[in-house]
Amino acid sequence: MRGLRRLSQASVAMVWGRVPCRLNSRGGQPPAPLGARILTNPEDVFQHNMWDHVKWSEEEKEKARQKADDNSSLRIPLEEQGKYDIDASKYWDSFYETHQDKFFKDRKWLFLEFPELLPLGLESSATEERPCGLRAPCPEPGVSGREKETGQQRQHAPSHQHIDPLISDCQQSCNQDGRDTAGAARQTSSFPGEHATFRIFEVGCGAGNSVYPIVSSIKDTGAFLYCCDFSPRAVQLVKDHPDYDQSVCHTFVQDVCDEVGSFPFPPLSLDVILLVFVLSSIHPERVQGVVTRLSQFLKPGGILLFRDYGRYDLSQLRFKKGRCLSENFYSRGDGTCVYFFTKDEVHSLFSNAGLEEIQNLEDRRLQVNRGKKVVMRRVWMQSKFKKPQPLAPPL
Repeated sequence: MRGLRRLSQASVAMVWGRVPCRLNSRGGQPPAPLGARILTNPEDVFQHNMWDHVKWSEEEKEKARQKADDNSSLRIPLEEQGKYDIDASKYWDSFYETHQDKFFKDRKWLFLEFPELLPLGLESSATEERPCGLRAPCPEPGVSGREKETGQQRQHAPSHQHIDPLISDCQQSCNQDGRDTAGAARQTSSFPGEHATFRIFEVGCGAGNSVYPIVSSIKDTGAFLYCCDFSPRAVQLVKDHPDYDQSVCHTFVQDVCDEVGSFPFPPLSLDVILLVFVLSSIHPERVQGVVTRLSQFLKPGGILLFRDYGRYDLSQLRFKKGRCLSENFYSRGDGTCVYFFTKDEVHSLFSNAGLEEIQNLEDRRLQVNRGKKVVMRRVWMQSKFKKPQPLAPPL
């Protein structure tokens, strides 16, 4: 398997000790742990398929940087690059024509990592507090495939989360604001989900691997899910699924890069926006505009949830020369594209859209192929950003 190297004991030794919670990217500890399977003895590396909180040595960081520099030294010619942006929906449409809904598994881990997806009062059932060492299944995106998916991971989720105290505050303000914005919207025109008390929007829904775990959890709660993809085949797969329920879900074709495109809901109407492995598939020069436009649909107090590829993830280092479009942005063999983020880039991206950081983590893992006795270093970004409440007018 190309791009994989055997593990030395010295390399394995460079992991954190057994700590229950990851350090916050900007100091302190985050309100939710993202994993507790910590490798303390290098000889145990092949006992499990995934290890959490992996710390890279300076030598390993430099090797990864050099590998990325090397595979991006020969780039796709400028005259050929335009098609990957202009025809992006066609490439993804071909992907779903080939794989249908068989390539990715449903994201049953969503509510462990993102309990904010559930309406107020339900998130506690998905995130009951357990000892920090008790661990939920890890996500194991297959290194032989891709996890764009518009974000579908191949197996279950990272780890278990405690209840985030910020969730309740956010959702209370969202629900209160929802009554105001929904009322204003009804005065102008009706829209799908207008009577919902809690609205979620997933961008880049693919074949529905997030849709159905969400739909099954929000029925009879007063919540409503919107989801879109710019692949017509993907949207049709979602609608053709036997669990599709128009009473709680509205699916539509939408290219979020379209600056004049319309959405089936008004501004300031959404409680949650979900972006999982979707922004990485968009040309880096377009991403800021996409996030800024999407943020206009969040209510004050609404939250944006983000998970995507991190810089120097194994999938970046495995690219061959000649597949690079621009710095840290690549085209796969089937024409689909992927970008690899850093924490600072993620912070700037959402802060520039007027959102406040709640969480911004670099999720480093050691993925293990026990049969081949090789290890793979995975890097994902996971973040949460909140739309601030408007300032109160002076008395």
